[in-house]
Amino acid sequence: MDALYTAVATATHGRDGRAFTSDGKVDVKLAPPVELGGNGEGTNPEQLFAAGYAACFGGALGLVGRQAKVDVSDAAVTAEVGIGKQGEGFGLKVTLRVELPDTVDQETGRKLVETAHQVCPYSNATRGNIEVDLVIE
Repeated sequence: MDALYTAVATATHGRDGRAFTSDGKVDVKLAPPVELGGNGEGTNPEQLFAAGYAACFGGALGLVGRQAKVDVSDAAVTAEVGIGKQGEGFGLKVTLRVELPDTVDQETGRKLVETAHQVCPYSNATRGNIEVDLVIE
């Protein structure tokens, strides 16, 4: 694959530090959530992953909607990213909740969401590695 764009980000001190991008557009304090024994006073990798996945999936949905000539510009995607023990380490699971405009019928909406799941780079990167559930609301 020839990359059309490459994002560059650096994290210091793991989950209890800082993450920033090379262009300075993102600079966040990191802290583990309370549920994982942290103080919760910063963002965490799961929140950042959820935001990225939701945005990326929304973009893929917009693309397939335009290709199918179906207006999904008012769609909203919410990504829920869970972390838990998996074997000796940790694993992730994702639920993507897609809220489609009322003008999109259920069958068309399901086809668009499933096609977006095939197109989305995050979906392609996680396929076979992370459980991803698609929920149309």
